[in-house]
Amino acid sequence: MHAVCFDGSFAGWREAARTQLRRGMAPHQLSWVQDSQENHDLFGQLDEPQPTMAVDRPVRVPRALIDQLESAARFRCPQRWALLYRILWRVANGDQAAMLAGDIDGSELHARLKAVRREAHHLHAFLRFKPRDAGAGGPQLVAWHEPAHDILASASGHFAERLGRQTWLIATPDDGVYWDGEKLHHANPCPPEWQQLAQGTDDRNEAMWLAYYGSTFNPARLNRSVLETNMPVRFWRNLPEGPLIPRLMSQARAGAQVDGQAEAVAARPGKRISADAEKVLPVRQ
Repeated sequence: MHAVCFDGSFAGWREAARTQLRRGMAPHQLSWVQDSQENHDLFGQLDEPQPTMAVDRPVRVPRALIDQLESAARFRCPQRWALLYRILWRVANGDQAAMLAGDIDGSELHARLKAVRREAHHLHAFLRFKPRDAGAGGPQLVAWHEPAHDILASASGHFAERLGRQTWLIATPDDGVYWDGEKLHHANPCPPEWQQLAQGTDDRNEAMWLAYYGSTFNPARLNRSVLETNMPVRFWRNLPEGPLIPRLMSQARAGAQVDGQAEAVAARPGKRISADAEKVLPVRQ
């Protein structure tokens, strides 16, 4: 087996994959090694040398496949590059079924594409920016996020479209992005100072947000499995309302569901309307 070293980016993999395809290297003959990896395939370097360029051949694949492979490359797993090359190899050799969800490789490809899209949605839904003092310099808004896949660079443009010329920074354990009001800058790995800034900034409006979130929580509509499906538990620790959720769920299980409103709201003076007593008025014809 031959070890193919590249820089870990999709562009680097694509160039290396094109070279291996032109040389006629089959998927089982290759081991993909990112330059940043510590455990290189030392034995792979001692195996048979690559075929000479005499077997060079043109490579043509649909543009749609390249787009799919680029998106699927954001899926984190030990064999992310091997699957991509296997699909590329098959399509380049005339087996278009490799792109289809009904194929064994195509099925895995589409599962990864779905997971990447889902993770991008999680970024848009569960990221919480914190404001910084105007005189502090640097970004006006900062946020910390822990995505399961490498979606930050591709999905963070969503915030540039919505926040206008406000400057902001998103830091993760792996990479980071900074919007200077006109251009998006991506850094991989994420600079330590970016990470410290994103994790060390306090939100002066957090107490107000927590009061609002707690008062609008409706225990009568609580469905724990649905909640955890739509707001995975792994995001809770980085959400201001995260620590509130287990307590609100506990109160709901302890009887708050009868009121159909948060405990603090139910305790205030006024007419109490039980959730069981709510009726839908008939519409006059």
